[in-house]
Amino acid sequence: MQTLDKRTEEICAEFAKVYDGAPTHVAIGPGRVNLIGEHTDYNDGFVLPVALDKDVRVVFRPRSDRRVRLYAVEFDTWADFDLDNMAFDNEVFWANYTMGVAWALEKTGVRLVGLEGVVSGNIPRGSGLSSSAGLEISNALALLSAADSLDALTGVQIAKAAQHAENAFVGVNCGIMDQFISTLGEEGNALLIDCRSLEYQRVPFPAGASLVIGNTKASRSLASSAYNERRAQCEEGVAALQVALPGITALRDVTSAQLEAHKELLSPVVYRRCRHVVGENERVAATVQALAAGDLDEVGRLMNASHESLRYDYEVSSDALDAMVEAMRSVPGCLGARLTGAGFGGCAVALVSKGQERAVRDAILERYSKAMNIWPEVYISPASAGARIFALE
Repeated sequence: MQTLDKRTEEICAEFAKVYDGAPTHVAIGPGRVNLIGEHTDYNDGFVLPVALDKDVRVVFRPRSDRRVRLYAVEFDTWADFDLDNMAFDNEVFWANYTMGVAWALEKTGVRLVGLEGVVSGNIPRGSGLSSSAGLEISNALALLSAADSLDALTGVQIAKAAQHAENAFVGVNCGIMDQFISTLGEEGNALLIDCRSLEYQRVPFPAGASLVIGNTKASRSLASSAYNERRAQCEEGVAALQVALPGITALRDVTSAQLEAHKELLSPVVYRRCRHVVGENERVAATVQALAAGDLDEVGRLMNASHESLRYDYEVSSDALDAMVEAMRSVPGCLGARLTGAGFGGCAVALVSKGQERAVRDAILERYSKAMNIWPEVYISPASAGARIFALE
């Protein structure tokens, strides 16, 4: 039996309020921040995310039937459905993530049973730190555990099922990174993911550094339309480059030297989009090498270069994100900083020397708030553990 922390105890107390008796288990799905490798995932490229110490938790107990009942503390609403009769819920949107995961797990051949539980998360919603993946993965572990089928699927299969749920049931065209790192993250490590093959390797995160994440709290209203536009521009670039490079199927297959040699095939805008993706894949590889060598200054330089590429070549930054990154970089202990996520708002991440986290936080609170007239949120996190489940009795 796991010793409960205060937060799990509070969620168990909520369980006691809405059900008779006590829960049997807690399932935890963490959020994530991407250290480097932005807008590379849908180009079959490489990403290097880290699991955060913020997560979504489900305390639950199995039922003997096929009914699922979950109460969400932060939303004060219920997901209540039958596993034999699942349909998109237009009223309680978060419930679709739970239903979608159940639907996707059963498509793998796992026969689920019902459960009842309480859901609570402390991943800031709408911040680009993947509260949706935390919800999906914690729900997946809960559903598999209730059915006594935790060993039926590998971590990769669970992540793929959760992504399929979000794509095909919820209707959000996300990549695999968020579910992958939430499922397979490991304390003290980043995770290098090949988004084409789904091969992965854990990359030790340096003990001498921390991550400081600044939430701009700015609107991300342009993110969805810009994402679709950038994706189409990348596909246009691949189609044009195939004239000279017939073996390529994605920008992942193109080197910077090849792109420069054939840039005349591309419009100026599409060329810049491709230059970001191709260069970003190379920066991910260089970051892994720098981490292995313990060269934190080089990791920081690569993060800075990533932000400039996202700002000028991919054009997905914003005044708020640029102000956040500038505030982070104003402190000598900040080794590098960049926007993380789709862009146009959400969060930036800084690599910070141990002991300098509070100085960076204070600079964000002072400089960013003055520049944007918005009060930000700041999170300090180590490289944390991935999804896990514990018995409560």
